[in-house]
Amino acid sequence: MNNKLLITLILIIGSFFFACRGPIKEEHKNNVSANPVSLGQKYSIDIKESVIAWKGSMLLASDEEHIGYVYISKGELMIEKGQLIGGTAEIDMHTIEYKDKEHKNSPIKHLKSADYFDVEKFPISTFSIIKTESINGKAESINGENIKVTGNLTIKGITRPITFPAKINAEDEIVKMNGQLIIDRTDWGISFASGKFYNIVADQIVSDDVEFNINIVASESAFRLFTTPK
Repeated sequence: MNNKLLITLILIIGSFFFACRGPIKEEHKNNVSANPVSLGQKYSIDIKESVIAWKGSMLLASDEEHIGYVYISKGELMIEKGQLIGGTAEIDMHTIEYKDKEHKNSPIKHLKSADYFDVEKFPISTFSIIKTESINGKAESINGENIKVTGNLTIKGITRPITFPAKINAEDEIVKMNGQLIIDRTDWGISFASGKFYNIVADQIVSDDVEFNINIVASESAFRLFTTPK
């Protein structure tokens, strides 16, 4: 009798438990359907049309400016509802070149050495966009708008956040992005001939500031951007 009573109680409790769990299936269903799927656009960077110009100089000798280029190997810009929302770019450090290719004092070999970018060890630098903000306060369109871009820049295996102003233009399924930034090279472990680390004659000090002028052209291809509710 005791065994039968125990089994009966187990069955009653079990049926009550599963009856109470019933509505959770519906709740789970609602949660799944609440995850929105929004449409966006991915613009692949045209590596033939895009270029990054660089400029460095001696600290005191302004006439000893060095100007050149480096090229993007692949990347993309992501646009949603007319706004730049993300993007990535890989820069092939082997492509560093001097503007005046015939210049006898071209610093390219030295720039590729371990004193500077150590290209053999770190052939790729990267930049990934974290967020963008409107400078003009116009959120409805990116076309012709000045924006502030924040992202992570990785050089020589060191990643640091940077922020710089940029301008975006979208026309005929083409996005063009132009921006300028100045970095302190020592933040990325490039300390050769820096006045911060070497006790050398002032006119032999290389400026810590390196200027980059970014010109990106990207073309459109559709993609689905999956987002989760906050």
